[in-house]
Amino acid sequence: MSTQPQPAPKPAKSRLLQDGRDMFWSIGPLILACIVLAGVLGMCSFQASGPAEGPAPTYDAPGALQADADALKIPIRLPQLPETWQPNSGSRNGIDDGRTDPASGQRLRAVSSTVGYLAPSGMYVSLTQSNAAEEELVASMEADLYPTGVEDVDGVSWVVYGGGDRDGRPGEPLWTTRLDGPTGPAQVAITGAANTDEFRTLAAATQTAAPLPAK
Repeated sequence: MSTQPQPAPKPAKSRLLQDGRDMFWSIGPLILACIVLAGVLGMCSFQASGPAEGPAPTYDAPGALQADADALKIPIRLPQLPETWQPNSGSRNGIDDGRTDPASGQRLRAVSSTVGYLAPSGMYVSLTQSNAAEEELVASMEADLYPTGVEDVDGVSWVVYGGGDRDGRPGEPLWTTRLDGPTGPAQVAITGAANTDEFRTLAAATQTAAPLPAK
């Protein structure tokens, strides 16, 4: 009995002749594995950009203000605020030619301490304490502000500044006053998007607080 000759094996397709389907089946499993791994590790995010959701960051205002009093050697007060006020940020800054030496008349560098709060309304407001002169402190915080009036807070006069320009809109109001104390005077300023009652609450809490003892 004669045997049929076996057909020759089909030659492998040249790499030059591989089409898109061949490439898909070659790398498809690898892509799928990468997607699964990225999902497990939380490396992929498909959220659109925008305001971050979730709780606001917390900030140790008592600890930060005590550290500022120790480091800056200027009168720093810790306002006692209701629990509905949440400190969320802070910073130190320098102000070139921000003050004048009363003995020599020389212009010196001033320093400042700032703590930011979320007021009960949910709006941001900050308290800055400095050894700078009023005009220099205000100018370091917001350009093109000018005095627009005075607010009396339990017998203490706060100068109200307004104006400024933020993308064609008026800037946020700024209140400032000079507080005397056993360790010397301090220029303090409040600014932000909080309402007038919240400005008054922060102002009253600041002016009734004694300066922290520096270590």
